[in-house]
Amino acid sequence: MLDHTDKRIIDELSKNGRISMKELGQLVHLTGQAAANRVSRLEEEGFIEGYTIRFNQEKAGLAVHAFIHIYIRGLYHGPYLAFVQRQTAILHHYKTSGETCYMMECRFPSNAALDQFLTDLNEHANYRLSIVINQTL
Repeated sequence: MLDHTDKRIIDELSKNGRISMKELGQLVHLTGQAAANRVSRLEEEGFIEGYTIRFNQEKAGLAVHAFIHIYIRGLYHGPYLAFVQRQTAILHHYKTSGETCYMMECRFPSNAALDQFLTDLNEHANYRLSIVINQTL
């Protein structure tokens, strides 16, 4: 079970995974060693599964950010799923319940690249497109 201090540690590590244990301890009112022990316990118990970086997709030339909701008629999704496996523009892909079968989050270098992706996608499924205007959180 997570206590208040554990939650604060996870929050601080979510903001900066490279923070020193001494600095983390100061932020959560523990010694550096006590903070390190808590982090180790959280890792061992599976609350912390790993550490990652935030990659700036726009600086990498991938300025078009889209969410695509997928509709597939019929029960056989094999060709669509094979198509998805070959695509590098897909950041995340989810099987969903409700109105759509799947949802994907994608990044593209241009509207032309998005258009080509959608043309290829339409051979396997119908879709609804949402373009991200601004990330607010």
